[in-house]
Amino acid sequence: MMSDEHFIQLAIAVAQKGVGLTSPNPPVGAVIVRDGEVISEGWHATAGGPHAEREAIKNAGKGVDLTGATIYVTLEPCSTRGRTGACTDAIIEGKFSRVVYGARDVNPAHAGAADEILKSAGIEVVSGVLEEECEFLIRGFSKRVESGLPWVIAKTAMSLDGRITRPEGEGQWLTGAEARAEAHQIRAEVDAIVVGGKTVRRDDPGLTVRGDAVREEKIQPWRVVLTQSGKKNLPVESKIFTDEYKERTLVYEDVSLEESLQKLGELGCNTVLLECGGVLMRQFMEQGLVDEVAVFFAPMLTGGGDFGFGVGAHLQKSLAVEKMEVKQLGDDVLFRGLLKR
Repeated sequence: MMSDEHFIQLAIAVAQKGVGLTSPNPPVGAVIVRDGEVISEGWHATAGGPHAEREAIKNAGKGVDLTGATIYVTLEPCSTRGRTGACTDAIIEGKFSRVVYGARDVNPAHAGAADEILKSAGIEVVSGVLEEECEFLIRGFSKRVESGLPWVIAKTAMSLDGRITRPEGEGQWLTGAEARAEAHQIRAEVDAIVVGGKTVRRDDPGLTVRGDAVREEKIQPWRVVLTQSGKKNLPVESKIFTDEYKERTLVYEDVSLEESLQKLGELGCNTVLLECGGVLMRQFMEQGLVDEVAVFFAPMLTGGGDFGFGVGAHLQKSLAVEKMEVKQLGDDVLFRGLLKR
């Protein structure tokens, strides 16, 4: 017989299909198992749509008897009715004998309630299986619910000498096609992309999610420009003000960095990506507002004037990175991990 950890790991893989699509809800995956065999799976695909448990039950097929089966879920089943019915009701109606889940829900509306409801219905409940991995999956949702602020990923591409610009006339790209495709995959995970006015004026970025691997269901992230000089000093012909997604562009004038994140949290953004220049990136770092970093290194030395994380005095304390992922992308290398608090 396969272990509970094995099937929760399968549920995590299923949940990944919803990453970047579900805000303000978390991505969740569910797997239904009987006699050690997976008979169905489901994931939460969009806010307002069916939750993972209900999707898995539906995908098992009309009229299929689920009596005595086990459902594995990455997140504690919801126990209150929102735009969809409570998942605890669906599990009880399905006559499951066992529920196994990973992370507890931080939403106070139903945090911790599922265990009692399901056990009262005679269903065995096992919680905390691969809890850390399941919590990682919903880190953006959890931070926004608990603090009002979204999870912040600082992404940059730099040369081996730490510069983010190339000499005049060489073009703007530091990294190759594979790294740029990976950058779009990271954009596909988030709900908003933040830049400064200088980036808009210098690079005229589109800040959209593109590429064959990006799912059609993905809503383009909010494109957020932070400026102290005002919108009047941003080029009106910029892509972000004229393209087909211009309604997804926001300009925050002369607000603090934390306030800008609070505004995005109020919009339901779970995860935000910083693609700003080094000075603004450093300010986010110095104020303790960054949770994760994704740094692409290109095999070149440019000697440019702009550094990836700005210049100035040392940070008050070195920031260690944990859960580090290192990925080779053509000639470039991505280092991605969480800042250790």
